[in-house]
Amino acid sequence: MAGRGKTLGSRVAKKATSRSSKAGLQFPVGRIARYLKNCKYAFAGAPVYLAAVLEYLAAEILYIYTLAAGIASHRRDTYRRNHPVA
Repeated sequence: MAGRGKTLGSRVAKKATSRSSKAGLQFPVGRIARYLKNCKYAFAGAPVYLAAVLEYLAAEILYIYTLAAGIASHRRDTYRRNHPVA
C-alpha cells in the first residue's frame, strides 16, 4: 500500500543538478570550486564567475583561431591555383 495518494514509483530519486548546468556553462564549476578551496579562496560566487570567464576566453580564442585557419587555408588554395605543381 502506498498511502496518502502516492504511487509506488514516486520514490525515484531526482538526479542532482550541477552548478554548471544551473549557470548554463560548459566548464566544470564544481572542479574549479575544489581547486579554489585547495588554495583557500572559497567565496560562493567565485567558481561560477571564474568558469564563465574561462569559457568566454576559450570561445574567443577558438573563434580567432578559426578565422586565422580560414585565412591560411584560403591563401594556400590561391597559391596552388596560381602556381600549379608540375
